Amino acid sequence: MNEKDFIFSKDIKLDGIVKWTAPSNIAIVKYWGKLENQIPQNPSISLTLNESITTTSLSLKPKSNNNSNLKFEFEGETNIAFEDKTRAFFKKIDKYFPFILNHDIEIKSKNNFPHSSGIASSASSMAALSACLVDFEKMNNSEMSDDFFWKKASFISRIGSGSASRSTCGPVVIWGESEAYENSNDLYAVNISNQTHEIFKDFNDTILIIDPGQKKISSTEGHKLMNKNPFSNQRYDIARKNVIDLKNILKSGDLDGFISIAESEALMIHSLMLTSNPSYILMKPNTLKVISKITEYRSESKLPICFTLDAGSNVHLLYPNNIKDKISDFINNELIKYCSSNKYIEDKVGSGPEKIN
Repeated sequence: MNEKDFIFSKDIKLDGIVKWTAPSNIAIVKYWGKLENQIPQNPSISLTLNESITTTSLSLKPKSNNNSNLKFEFEGETNIAFEDKTRAFFKKIDKYFPFILNHDIEIKSKNNFPHSSGIASSASSMAALSACLVDFEKMNNSEMSDDFFWKKASFISRIGSGSASRSTCGPVVIWGESEAYENSNDLYAVNISNQTHEIFKDFNDTILIIDPGQKKISSTEGHKLMNKNPFSNQRYDIARKNVIDLKNILKSGDLDGFISIAESEALMIHSLMLTSNPSYILMKPNTLKVISKITEYRSESKLPICFTLDAGSNVHLLYPNNIKDKISDFINNELIKYCSSNKYIEDKVGSGPEKIN
């Protein structure tokens, strides 16, 4: 499919509201660096989460005047910054949803996890909003298949936030063209769960909240800095190879291989932050302490646990569900003291957005 396939040209008038939830996701092979129009420099593979979600409602009414037609409420309060960001997003996608231009729009959104702290809130929020938009289109397009619905939701999500494309399905997803997966492409994410061992479909992700505050450098800024990072091309080559290697690892259930790639990818992304110009650090002292504790515990216990990081200080602790009790004890005995206010989020892999009736 190409971009033209996603254009919905029908002139319609709408009066209604839809509501969707969408989860965050955690990348195993990371997306860090992009071309124009949110095209990734390398493919990425992620696990879709289940509990870390954004809930978004979208209300449309025929436009009443020529004034600004968008209101955005985040967690119960008007949010001008998100309103401006959404308005810019709508300018990029109005050719795919022309009805945006002639309707008054009200968006209400909330997260059940900290915003801008290294859990992919832009992924869940853009996936939820895109599902709402495609849902309105589907109401007026009886020929739309479920397959097309999710391809377009992923395509639209990508325009708002690259990683959001991966939050529209699950539990294991690839976004970006790779020789490893026949249908992979840069425009939308593809569910690869049918090529994945069952053990990875029952994984847990305990998110250790090292710092709930907003990070100083946004992911958008981080992506831009990759354009002049001296190690960017080597990074993209390594990521492409890691996707190829990870395919066999995921298919066979090779936990040791999974651990090796997940941890090397996490550390590589943060090393790229250190080598950017200007350089920056998103990890905190307790991030490093937790990483050290995890690797020590794995060495001693021989249990298949590993860490990964998003663009922030919080640590994602990944492990199969069949050892959850032992890992819960480890978290509460050894790791919780490094978490802000002893806080962590117990999550697991999930299947993607859900409509709320």
